Amino acid sequence: MDKAVVWTIWAVGAYLVGSIPFGFLVGKMRGKDVRTLGSKNIGATNVYRTVGKPWGILAFACDFLKGLLPTLAAQKWGGADWLPLMVGILTVAGHMWTCFMKFKGGKGIATGFGMLVALTPVLVLTAFGVWIAVMLVSHYVSLGSIAAAAFLMVAVWFPCGFLRCSGYHDLPLCMLVSALCAFAIWKHRANMVRLLSHAESKIY
Repeated sequence: MDKAVVWTIWAVGAYLVGSIPFGFLVGKMRGKDVRTLGSKNIGATNVYRTVGKPWGILAFACDFLKGLLPTLAAQKWGGADWLPLMVGILTVAGHMWTCFMKFKGGKGIATGFGMLVALTPVLVLTAFGVWIAVMLVSHYVSLGSIAAAAFLMVAVWFPCGFLRCSGYHDLPLCMLVSALCAFAIWKHRANMVRLLSHAESKIY
């Protein structure tokens, strides 16, 4: 099969997998439309708040896996060094602009986390530790997400052997990680307004 056709299949498949609105589907399983509840976002945090803790965790796991598994598959069977980056980007894009929900989706945190775990696991798991620490101290999921994204956006550029040990230590990856993190922070702009006005909902 022609390489262009194969790469097109990878690209379309990655976008469609990323577009599966697991948060919305989990809410529907419980008879709720998360688009009309809480922050009206289809992401796992809004599912957690409006549908329940176990369902929020389920939504997070599904969104995480749809970023992780396609990227790992592209690493194993893609046949091109740049393909995992493309596949990962398109799964995140699918989550943010899902074709199944009129191109309105979530913030891409869980899906982006899954994709980046596949690409640079130690660095991203360190950022996950930052997210947990900030969330536990502040009780704000959004503040933890912003802090983790800011840490990752800066840390990926530093030549630290402990953090950067994935084998993808090149300019495209650094640019990708920084761009995704900056975009994730931008997607949280409404949360930042609520945080500054003390109107943001705490996780517990």
